[in-house]
Amino acid sequence: MKSFVVLFLSLLVLNSSLSAVDSLLKAPKRGSSSWGHDDQRGAINQVSPETILEALRLIKKGIIIPLGRNYEESMPQVSGRTYTLLIPEAAPPAGKYGAVAHEEFVATQLGQVGTQLDGLGHVGIGDVFYNGFDRREFATPKGLTKLGIENVGVFLTRGVLLDIALLKGKARLDKGYEITDRDLKLASKNQRLEIRRGDAVFVHTGWGALWNVDNELYTSGEPGIGVSAANFLAERGIILVGADNWALDVRPSADPELLYPAHPILVTKNGIYILENLDTSMLARDKVHEFVFFFAPLRLKGATGSPGNPVAIY
Repeated sequence: MKSFVVLFLSLLVLNSSLSAVDSLLKAPKRGSSSWGHDDQRGAINQVSPETILEALRLIKKGIIIPLGRNYEESMPQVSGRTYTLLIPEAAPPAGKYGAVAHEEFVATQLGQVGTQLDGLGHVGIGDVFYNGFDRREFATPKGLTKLGIENVGVFLTRGVLLDIALLKGKARLDKGYEITDRDLKLASKNQRLEIRRGDAVFVHTGWGALWNVDNELYTSGEPGIGVSAANFLAERGIILVGADNWALDVRPSADPELLYPAHPILVTKNGIYILENLDTSMLARDKVHEFVFFFAPLRLKGATGSPGNPVAIY
């Protein structure tokens, strides 16, 4: 009898997982966004003057913690991406005081290196992207004509840090560890935090400690969220998920053919943004689990993402 119960429960879990995957494979229909047939902004539509004023009440000490990494050639890169910065030779001194100026030339996948915001034009299911837009109609060699990062606007909202490394009693989670919905619920409970609609949620795994220390290990895989965690966050109506790893998703995943499943759940289906390669170590060290999150993406017309320096203020 006991064996039968165990088998029955196992089948229930398996069927639930298969249902989640089947749902994941279904692309959103055109005009399915909660914010209108032609919406290109997604979940950030929930930011309003009222929510901004409410978030600002969280500032008690006036301390700013940067969450972004330095952009430099030594930083870890994935998927064949590159970053090069050059200082062209300055012009000869000119004018009465011998004015000389420097400038930089940067060659890179600007929205997809280092600390990076994944926009709604970054990830699709087949040819279908957020709100059912078909990339064959909006992706051009000179930029996206729909879902470009210039549509996003500014993030200023309540931020919460879920310290999963702390939950597991580790400085750094193991590569390939899948953060589940249960982990997120336990971390929320232990930290006495409630995830609310309109929040930006950040996951601390400790993996960021490898940044520019062991880049080979950092890019070889990562602990990260899986399908259940992504669905849990999406159901709570958040606007952004960030982490101290390079892809947010667990790598490698249990199913080698299910590539980065949190991305389409969050971005494509729900218009929720993803912020990668963050430095969450100071928030975790100081146990700052609730704060104001601020980030203004660059208005790169037609781009898939944006670099920048997001900050936490408390």
